[in-house]
Amino acid sequence: MLDQPVDPEGRLTWFTQARFGMFVHWGLYSLAARHEWVQSREAQTEDEYRRYFEHFDPVDADIGAWVRDARDAGMKYVVLTAKHHDGFCLWNTRTTDFSAPHTPWGRDAVAEFVAACRAEGMRIGLYYSLIDWHHADFVIDELHPERDRDALARNAERDMSRYRDYMVAQLTELLTEYGAIDYLFFDYSYPDLRTDERFVGKGARDWNSERLLALCRRLQPRMLVNDRLGIHADFVTPEQYQPASRLEREGVAVAWEACQTLNGSWGYDAANTAFKSEDLLIRMLVDTVSKGGNMLLNVAPDGQGRLDEISRDTLSAIGGWHRLHSRAIVGAGTAELPLPLDARYTRRENRLYLHLFAWPFERIDLPGLGGRVGYAQFLHNAAEVPISRGDPSVNADLLTPQGADEDVLHLHLPAQKPKVAVPVIELFLEE
Repeated sequence: MLDQPVDPEGRLTWFTQARFGMFVHWGLYSLAARHEWVQSREAQTEDEYRRYFEHFDPVDADIGAWVRDARDAGMKYVVLTAKHHDGFCLWNTRTTDFSAPHTPWGRDAVAEFVAACRAEGMRIGLYYSLIDWHHADFVIDELHPERDRDALARNAERDMSRYRDYMVAQLTELLTEYGAIDYLFFDYSYPDLRTDERFVGKGARDWNSERLLALCRRLQPRMLVNDRLGIHADFVTPEQYQPASRLEREGVAVAWEACQTLNGSWGYDAANTAFKSEDLLIRMLVDTVSKGGNMLLNVAPDGQGRLDEISRDTLSAIGGWHRLHSRAIVGAGTAELPLPLDARYTRRENRLYLHLFAWPFERIDLPGLGGRVGYAQFLHNAAEVPISRGDPSVNADLLTPQGADEDVLHLHLPAQKPKVAVPVIELFLEE
């Protein structure tokens, strides 16, 4: 398998260097505080859902603070939900009045977001839902909130071609009126989803995905596009799981991004307290980079546009670890070496980084590295880690372990784990 994704246009260069980004889900559903799918889950009518539009007034929203929190956590890019499945638009669109500037709040969140990212030196990503439960021509299907309200009869008057033109008009606004956009996250195709026999799903043909991708390439040639149009573009997006190994397509490595939440919900869900620990999230980030991927970690501001205390504390803790270990993450990737138990490798040029998920007793053996490492140190404080090479002639006795093969590198560790979530040892390769 080829080790690096094929990237003749060079769009992926910044992305595979960054390795860590923030996803922000925010919209009308944040007022409901019951998950971003609340309209579909509760089968709310347009009139019922309208109350969130009429009361959307997050006067304390500080979009710049979200971006600063991302930067301080070690993230290099941020992705904002410009339009989610409910069809509500966070920008000043001319295609519909169902947008943030027409709420009591009256502001263009995308404009503020883009300005904040540029001020902090962050790459700019936008999320755009292919689904739109608000649009009158979007054909009702099994995910639609009004699926049980004369859906088939109403579908007879709906025309997906008009909806496709609507998407083109909206995307043209987003990709021409806010300057350079680095990343576009489409969401999502579901042609095989059919739990209700009355309906079929929607896929690349329904969106005319080739047309949308061509539009993106014409308006923003350097912009990355994900895989959720139902056709291959620049990177793939496993969601809510960690791949077992680096990803490939027909024997060639592909760029990928693990999309993860803090607590299982993408939108603000006040009752959901199942937050992942910062230690787990750091291990997930390391695991992702060790397999050649990026991690996109979601936050969900509330109806006032504020992040909850747990989210902010978690981001701060990740940032504290990242500041000490950034060169094992930023610009790092895979290393083809056998792993010791409960550990991961990342590699950056001639530096190999051993991330220890569990702390061993005084020594750890690294197969395949005997004679290849000239020096080792803890990354968080540059304290030397003594090394030695395996010697198969050594026999075990009362205080001496059995000797290892010469291709094994021994790292001699203190008995006590350093006070960092995941200790990292930097190995200086001599080859």
